[in-house]
Amino acid sequence: MNSTITNALTVTNALTVDVEEYYHAIIFREATEGRTDGLESRVEASIERILALLAFHDAKATFFILGQVAAAHPAMIRKIAGEGHEIACHGYHHELVSRQTPQEFRADIHDAKALLEDITGERVLGYRAPNFSIGHDQAWAYDILLEEGFRYDSSVYPILHDRYGDRDSPRFPYEVRRNEHGGLVEVPIGTTRLLGVNLPTGGGGYFRLLPLALIRRGIKRVNTSEGQPIVFYFHPWELDPDQPRPSMRWRHRFRHYVGLEKEEAKLSRLLRDFRFGTIQRIFAIP
Repeated sequence: MNSTITNALTVTNALTVDVEEYYHAIIFREATEGRTDGLESRVEASIERILALLAFHDAKATFFILGQVAAAHPAMIRKIAGEGHEIACHGYHHELVSRQTPQEFRADIHDAKALLEDITGERVLGYRAPNFSIGHDQAWAYDILLEEGFRYDSSVYPILHDRYGDRDSPRFPYEVRRNEHGGLVEVPIGTTRLLGVNLPTGGGGYFRLLPLALIRRGIKRVNTSEGQPIVFYFHPWELDPDQPRPSMRWRHRFRHYVGLEKEEAKLSRLLRDFRFGTIQRIFAIP
């Protein structure tokens, strides 16, 4: 093992999983115009593979779980928690925050948080918006998150993107809101700073599309040169190349399905080369 990787291993990065079905993905829903009735649930098999992978590499993760998934698979949620992983909230209906009123948003996160806490018997401290959909115009959501008992949010990807992201946001955790209910920490998705530009090294579609060597180099750069952990994310359906493939335009098909066949092997290599833990422990969320 070379010295760069050895130095990177002194930093524990945050591994996160957005637990939803393949048909909850925004691209899939757009491509099928929301026609998802009758599609089979496949999330349990993917979660089993993920848990086995994490156990093999002695890694822990934060699972941002969709309320609809938790309601349909409560035993799966208890198993995730029972293996020492953090349970966090991904909302209930996988609706973009930008498409909700403040009242609708409050109801959505309240119901999801209450369900997850009832299933696991543990406090839920973290939230991640579907498709990172808390932007400048949705800053009102931070106050509601605090009022509903959340202590951190992980809905900002500080990159330039056609659908989400804020390239001017801080790259590392910061307090985004404080009021009479306490403080709310924003925990951004991981990026590498190069030539004045934030490059995406935090997972998702970029991890499926880009060479593994490039992602590894970016994470090592942040760990060694800046001494900071990165936050990495993926979805269970990204480890499921056999999922249904209904007819859709090529641009939707490419964005949803590219790299699925290699995702599990790439993820295993990443878990071998870096240390990973939960957001709550790495960033000492009270």
